Amino acid sequence: MTLSSVSDVDASSPKHLRGRYAIAGVGETDYMRGSEYSTRSLATWAIKNAMDDAGLAPGDIDGMLSYSGNDSIFSPFVAGDLGIRLNFYMDVHGGGSSTEALIGIAIGVIEAGMCKTVAIFRSMNGYSQVRIGGTGARSAVPINGDQIHHRAYGWQSAGQMFAPTFLRHMYDYGTTPEQVAAVKVAHSKHASNNPKAYYKRRFTVEDVVSSRIICKPLHLLDCCVETDNATCIIVTRLDRARDCRQPPAVIQSVVGRCCKPRIDMHYQHGPISNVAGHYAKDILFPNAGVTPEDIDLTGSYDAFTFTTMLQLEDYGFCKKGEGGDYVSSGIIELGGKRPNNTSGGHLCEGYTHGMNMVIENTRQLRGEVDDSCPIGPDGKRQHTHDYGEGGCRQVKDVELTANLGWAMPGTGSAMIMSKDVR
Repeated sequence: MTLSSVSDVDASSPKHLRGRYAIAGVGETDYMRGSEYSTRSLATWAIKNAMDDAGLAPGDIDGMLSYSGNDSIFSPFVAGDLGIRLNFYMDVHGGGSSTEALIGIAIGVIEAGMCKTVAIFRSMNGYSQVRIGGTGARSAVPINGDQIHHRAYGWQSAGQMFAPTFLRHMYDYGTTPEQVAAVKVAHSKHASNNPKAYYKRRFTVEDVVSSRIICKPLHLLDCCVETDNATCIIVTRLDRARDCRQPPAVIQSVVGRCCKPRIDMHYQHGPISNVAGHYAKDILFPNAGVTPEDIDLTGSYDAFTFTTMLQLEDYGFCKKGEGGDYVSSGIIELGGKRPNNTSGGHLCEGYTHGMNMVIENTRQLRGEVDDSCPIGPDGKRQHTHDYGEGGCRQVKDVELTANLGWAMPGTGSAMIMSKDVR
């Protein structure tokens, strides 16, 4: 399989942006609990790290995008702290489906000539301040917007809202908690080799299914870790990215917030066990000119073990109904055919509303993930591809990655990236 060059693509087709943009820099803070930093401070920390990663000065960035759930800081304030003057900015309300969607927006505004290089950030004190389940220090918020559709039923948390989809899949296809627990097992193995991960313990299937029930069918260890952190990625044209410090991760295709016919009450539109990836895949793969079989590495949103299983299935990495078999087969582990969330993802590394999986895949394409492998005389990590505990997590010969973002069963975003082939 080879990727089409820009010159091979018809400029009048929707595929004409394939391979013309790239991620030039990535950065994050530590993954913490009780950070004692404001989201403004966390954001400047992560963006500065991404700028240093790309070798960019404040004057090189003129666009900024962010997303939040009323728990962050506005872009112009952060830009001013960093000495950046913006030609374009936008701060949007959103969570797990935002990262890939905002990458698509960044491409669009650069293509329109509104700016040249965009920093996208997410900053959140997701453990010490605004917690998703509504139990944090800043949990007293008015009930408005789409909340009126679920609070009346006592659905305070994401797990409660998504449970009908998870349970229906179990009913329709015989999927078992033990099969889906394999997602946690795989991601915990990956996190054990990640110096940045908040949780580095390797879990077993028995550990997962023996942990207390949060809401059926979710056990405690089926649920993601909560952390305080900020993350950032920098998007620009490929020709500019090639002048930056790091090898670019080339963007081949983006899907932004693709929806099922109903998202407000997702359980009212069947099949309930289908998620937005069922529709998004028909944009993602044709626009990239590849198939699921071509993908070497996935980064699938793992707010829960079930979200990863459902997305891998509906994006076509296995047949519908076979997601339980797929995730429990060893395919998604390092050393398997198509590893997933090699940093440990939301289940183990840290919860970032989707951005850390894009950061991880960017580093995988560079061949420079941080693990326990030795540093060579050239200053680069010498990856052994020994995936035992405390060892390597670099995927061998990775060329194509897919990120699968999730906000809820009815909404998702996605992206395919590749190594730079000149």
